[in-house]
Amino acid sequence: MKYLIVGLGNVGTEYALTRHNMGFMVLDQLAKMQEVTFQPDRLATLATCKYRSRTLCLIKPTTYMNHSGRAVGYWLNKLTLPVEQSLVVVDDVALPFGKLRMRAQGATAGHNGLKSIEANLGTQSYPRLRVGIGNDFPKGRQADYVLAPFTEKELELLPALIDQACQMIDTFCTLGIARTMERCNHFERM
Repeated sequence: MKYLIVGLGNVGTEYALTRHNMGFMVLDQLAKMQEVTFQPDRLATLATCKYRSRTLCLIKPTTYMNHSGRAVGYWLNKLTLPVEQSLVVVDDVALPFGKLRMRAQGATAGHNGLKSIEANLGTQSYPRLRVGIGNDFPKGRQADYVLAPFTEKELELLPALIDQACQMIDTFCTLGIARTMERCNHFERM
């Protein structure tokens, strides 16, 4: 069994520790745990590993957030995978910082990366792991907030949150989305 795991974010050092790069951070940790490194490839950097008799293809799109769908569509097609064997890891301002939620489908909630994926795939029905980053910003300042670095307190909590996200990806790949949602969505994370 093969899976495409997508971490959403923006390339470049200026975005490295910003809230909008949560997907990249989770995949970086997953790659570190599997002892693989990302290499440049078409529309993304790619790392591949074997995990419990499964092949995980980890990608971080290099198309920037607003065009993430190009990379997701390309890699699903290249790997000849059904959308159910993919998982998009994404930051979410609608969830408090530290909360994790997996969904089999859903609306974009205004997230430009998810809008791009939905437009490219022609569906809202693709698995996603939403990582809460909170919404402590004044009206009209969401873009500034998601592109800003984490606070010192958030940075202290970030490693545990990222590890929990990696555990949910593990459960998704081994037990499927229904069991992952059943086991993990009701727990408070931070």
